Amino acid sequence: FFELLMTTFRLALAAALCLSVNCAVAQVKPADAARYRHEAFHVLLWNWMPLVNTVRGKTPYNQAEFAKYAKRVSHIAPMLLEGFVEGSGGGNSEAKPEIWSNWNDFKAKMNDLERESAALARVAKANDFAKAKAQFAKVGETCKACHDLYKAE
Repeated sequence: FFELLMTTFRLALAAALCLSVNCAVAQVKPADAARYRHEAFHVLLWNWMPLVNTVRGKTPYNQAEFAKYAKRVSHIAPMLLEGFVEGSGGGNSEAKPEIWSNWNDFKAKMNDLERESAALARVAKANDFAKAKAQFAKVGETCKACHDLYKAE
């Protein structure tokens, strides 16, 4: 729990720093962007996996819990793109160079994730697990579309 709390704190701190008046994305060091990206995806995964486990039947469906995690995913998704600063690939990064050479396509795919995860949060508010599962699959498709092209496995 403490590790999650610290990760969340670091993510919130990084976001706050980037939102300050004196901080522009162009001024972010590539290593800092890569670290931010890693942490943001870690927090996303932390909130995504309970949804996966519910959809796969490993944990029972609880509408309130499902909606809580879906809402969190929808809040994290818009923060991801800012972690892809030019030059922040390489090293231990799973980000392929094609991200920056195909920036408009990558950005469109990230926008798809934002849109579909926001829709999941809306659908999850209702107590209709079938619709929530269908929207969950759409979010998963946006993840796969990006991973297939832009993530080193």
